[in-house]
Amino acid sequence: MAEGKKLWDPPAQLVERATMTRYLRWLEAERGLAFGGDYHALWDWSVGDLEAFWASIWDFFDVRSETPYERVLGDRSMPGARWFEGARLNYAEHVFRGKADDAVAIVAAAERRDTREITWGQLRADVARIAAGLRGLGVERGDRVVAYLPNLPEAITAFLAVASIGAVWSSTSPDFGSRSVVDRFAQIEPKVLIAVDGYAYGGKAFDRMETVAMLEGELPTLERTVVLPFLDPDADLGGRLSWEELLATEADPELAFDPVPFDHPLWILYSSGTTGLPKAIVQGQGGILLEHLKELHLHVDAQAGDRVFWFTTTGWMMWNFLVSGLLTQATIVLYDGNPGYPSLDRLWDLAAETGVTCFGTSASYLASCMKAGIEPAGGGRDLSALRAVGSTGSPLAPEGFEWVYEQLGAETWLFSTSGGTDVCSAFVGGVPLLPVYRGELQGRALGAKVEAFDESGEAVIDQVGELVLTEPLPSMPLYLWNDPDGERYRDAYFDMFPGVWRHGDWIEITSRGTAIISGRSDSTINRGGIRMGSSEIYRAVLALDDVTDALVVDVDGWLPLFVVLRDGATLDDDLVGAIRTRVREDCSPRHVPSEVIRVDEVPRTLSGKMLEIPVKRILAGARPEDVAAPDSLANPRSLEPFVALARERERAEA
Repeated sequence: MAEGKKLWDPPAQLVERATMTRYLRWLEAERGLAFGGDYHALWDWSVGDLEAFWASIWDFFDVRSETPYERVLGDRSMPGARWFEGARLNYAEHVFRGKADDAVAIVAAAERRDTREITWGQLRADVARIAAGLRGLGVERGDRVVAYLPNLPEAITAFLAVASIGAVWSSTSPDFGSRSVVDRFAQIEPKVLIAVDGYAYGGKAFDRMETVAMLEGELPTLERTVVLPFLDPDADLGGRLSWEELLATEADPELAFDPVPFDHPLWILYSSGTTGLPKAIVQGQGGILLEHLKELHLHVDAQAGDRVFWFTTTGWMMWNFLVSGLLTQATIVLYDGNPGYPSLDRLWDLAAETGVTCFGTSASYLASCMKAGIEPAGGGRDLSALRAVGSTGSPLAPEGFEWVYEQLGAETWLFSTSGGTDVCSAFVGGVPLLPVYRGELQGRALGAKVEAFDESGEAVIDQVGELVLTEPLPSMPLYLWNDPDGERYRDAYFDMFPGVWRHGDWIEITSRGTAIISGRSDSTINRGGIRMGSSEIYRAVLALDDVTDALVVDVDGWLPLFVVLRDGATLDDDLVGAIRTRVREDCSPRHVPSEVIRVDEVPRTLSGKMLEIPVKRILAGARPEDVAAPDSLANPRSLEPFVALARERERAEA
């Protein structure tokens, strides 16, 4: 298939069913705006008249506020935009409104638990009880409650309880090491910690009570710890409050919602934290509410009868995004455990067992399934309910697009998305009214004025440039924690183009309005004036059957390529020659690697991101502890070969 080949056209019944279509008709009837079903005309209006667009989102989704807002956008400066001043609302209230008690809110599966369904009535009662329990512990509006929990319904219950009070939520997954957790939580001075006694992954149990004790010693502002006994219901909690005791604080409390200002903090997310302390990103109740109403309803098209799944942990922004699926009438599906255990079939089995209609995952998982020869719809697995596949985390290679359609059929809507923790949303991604082209993201998200900037700060089309936002988005950070003068915030996003958000990705906006993400702009390899995203090199190399993973860096003109090989494969002259040929032909002769080196695994963060920049700095002579926090890595020992290579190079140059 050629690059950019059309793989899918939205069928008429999907277009008719889409919430986006209903929104377009509402705009015509209520606002006198007729776009004729033209998404690109709709997008132009949404970014050209921000106030009218976001007011329409407020009205279309009937956002409830105790007090009216004064105006939509009081100040459009970046940073510093002020949205919906005067409004007082609550995110959690919008989650629960209009939900029948007997309808299913959550389907939850885990390695150590049977799959179960949680109804809206049960969720409402449990959130009310946990909220009462937290109030009993002295939690008030603005207090931070932190969670060290797996992707279980209890985590969602706790989050909604915290939000209902107007307190501030922050979570990490229990596979984060203690130092990584302290680096995050200590910054925000939490009052209460909700933790798990341990977790299960890949068929093994991992006790975390020692880590919980360590966290208590490192978080001096903690007043109470609540423990969910997941591994052992009879575990000795050392006098700490149990989850069941927190639930039992009050018998049948009423679920109440504290209306807070639009810009009141909802949660705190973190950058990956591979260098220095992670940025503690504060996002607001109102901004997240509006952005996620737009994204989950209009772009993901989650509706009544749908079951929306995304594989994630509580330490990745996709968990927060998935939880916001509860703002729709859809059911969300959780999985806690290893997605490759006992095999890569596990998540496809889950989709069949639970009737998933939207299967969300990472590009790396789809690539792994493709490499392993997995057949999602094979072996009698019933995926007849599945209508959409979502991919994020890194660019999905064009071959990945092709594989999804080969395996799941021409009727499948594949939407690859790209956004970031920084806004907890997508900049570009799914549009149910648009076709899918091989290797391309369907369109820019409504209200997100995404452009590709060249080096002089000019917007370009059909050229790769820096991904920027030239207008504010409601879910942009309110601020970074412990950044009183905003210097870190400005340095992080506005240093290159003052007043314009630079995200750090390479993007190409095509003439037809689609987008192609080429990876991180700070890992671009410039050889003789030819700039190449590392993802383009990976795409070429991973096309070889013997290569299962790869990492490339440019260290002062030395361009080593590190490869992980399939079992039984040998890095001989033939394979090295094949790798160099693929890079030469698919990328450029100037990007042929100086050396090809075999490693057992590629270093990655706990959220699956490759450590290109830290590896580059190690090979340039930096100490590993200065560039990568071990507790933030999924595989800390994977850095050892790079450290050894750096020492070897240093001795050779001495």
